[in-house]
This record gives sequence, structure tokens and C-alpha cells, in this order.
Amino acid sequence: MSWLKKLTSGLSKTSAKVTASLSSLLGRSAIDAASIEEVEDALIAADLGTRVAARLAEGVRRHKFDGEVTAPALAAALADGITEILDPVAMPLEIDPAKRPHVVLLVGVNGSGKTTTAGKLAQQWRQQGKSVMLAAGDTFRAAAIEQLLVWGERTGTEVVAGDQGGDAAALAYQAMERASAQGTDVLIIDTAGRLQNRSELMDELAKIVRVIRKLDDSAPHDSVIVLDGTVGQNAISQVSAFKEVADVSGLIVTKLDGSAKGGVVITLADTFGLPVHAVGVGEGADDLQPFEARDFANALAGVPDTGA
Repeated sequence: MSWLKKLTSGLSKTSAKVTASLSSLLGRSAIDAASIEEVEDALIAADLGTRVAARLAEGVRRHKFDGEVTAPALAAALADGITEILDPVAMPLEIDPAKRPHVVLLVGVNGSGKTTTAGKLAQQWRQQGKSVMLAAGDTFRAAAIEQLLVWGERTGTEVVAGDQGGDAAALAYQAMERASAQGTDVLIIDTAGRLQNRSELMDELAKIVRVIRKLDDSAPHDSVIVLDGTVGQNAISQVSAFKEVADVSGLIVTKLDGSAKGGVVITLADTFGLPVHAVGVGEGADDLQPFEARDFANALAGVPDTGA
């Protein structure tokens, strides 16, 4: 199955929620001001947030429909508006060859998919011929260390790991030293899931950042928050909190295949303007792909895939 088909399938719950709510507009000769509230309500229900919903609804209202409003025409108008918001933030995670290692720090709450994302990124960069090292900085969860070791074995990637309950900052420092000595292209540091309202856990994350900056004051070169696509608007407060502690520079959104709340990606783009590097719609390494604004917009709005 092509990536576009996987993405369309993954966003089908969100798309169904949007298109079902907008079905009352079909057959009309135009979208009048009285219909705008219906459009807004449908978009808010798909976790797009009030400001984004209002902006997109106004775009649909201004759209010049050729004849009566049909489902494909309505989807296309909505997709155009979504693409306009997402285009500026669609940026793949690029590795700077001048940095050895280029450090990618993965942060986020419990269960967002950080460890799996670390493994998938390692596999993709290994396939591109880059040397990669993984640091098992989630020292709270024994399963996370084991999971990362499995990814290391599967992808031929060296994993720096310690004991459960060990000092995560010390482990990150050790991994940085080793990666620097070996001239490794990329160091991916996994971290423990932490709730954004637990100050002592957030302090530990800040310590990891401080420690790795002792070896390279420009690191981490990417501080990426991994977000579970099923949490909807809660993702907003997560990004806000982690931005303060870890200088979050970009987002990866996972588990969109199990969510009817995929619209939150648009709200995140509108609220923070941070790069959205990739989205995930499955368990396999190939199910995490660089974020493409138009593909995402078409899949969410229900624009039919005309590709082969």
C-alpha cells in the first residue's frame, strides 16, 4: 500500500467526522453566512480548535463553487484552506553533516511513542547510509531500554544503555562523548515520558539538555516533541510546557491511524508555527513519513485519491 493510501486510511476517522458534519451543505447553490456556523462546528468537532475552524469556514464561504455544492468541491475547498495553514510548517527532519553528531532529542508525555519513533528514525537514517547511535535515556522504564535494544539489533545501530533507574543525564553525556569520538552522524536520545505538570520530571529533562550542552553548546540540534494523535487538544498544553524546558524545535505526531482527532495537527501548526517533521499511521518503520501539507490536507478533507 502506498504511503498516501496509508495516510488516507489512517485519517479516515477524522475525515468521516468532518464530511458527515458537512453533508447538510451539499446541494446548495452557495455557502451563505448562516451556514458558516455549521462548518465551524464540524471542524471544531474534529479537534481543529475554534480559531482554525473559523478561518477555514470563512475560506469555504468565500470559495466560488461552480454550480451547486458537491462533496468533491466542498472537500477541495476545505483542503485548500488546510494546505495554506500547513505549508509553512511542513519540514522534514534534516541532518546537518557539519555536526558530528547531529543530536536529536525526543521528548513528550508517557505513551506518546517516543521509543518507537527513535527506532524508526534510526532505521530510516541507516537506510540512507548514515551512522546512527541510540541513547536509551528513558531509564524509568525497563521495557523502553529493552525496546530500544531490539531496534538497535534490528537496524544494526549501536545503543548506549544503562540500568533501569540510572541517571538519564549522565547516560546522555556518555552517549555524546562516544558519538563524538566515533564521528557518528546522528545521535538520537530517547527520554522518559513525563507529564508536563510534574516539575521534578521536567527539571530532569532540563538537566539532560544542560549536560549535553557542556560537550556541544549548540546541542540538541533538534529537540522534537512526539505527540500521540489521539489526545486532541491536550497536545497544545503539552507543546507549551515542553517548549519552556527543552526548547522544542519541531513536532512528530504518531498514532493518527487510531484517532478521530487528526485535526489537531492543523491547530498545532496555527498555534505554534513549529515545523511538523513527520506523521505516523502504523507500527512499521515505513509508517512514519515526512509530513506533506497537501497530502495531509487532502486525506483529512476527504479529497479522493486520483493517483494510481
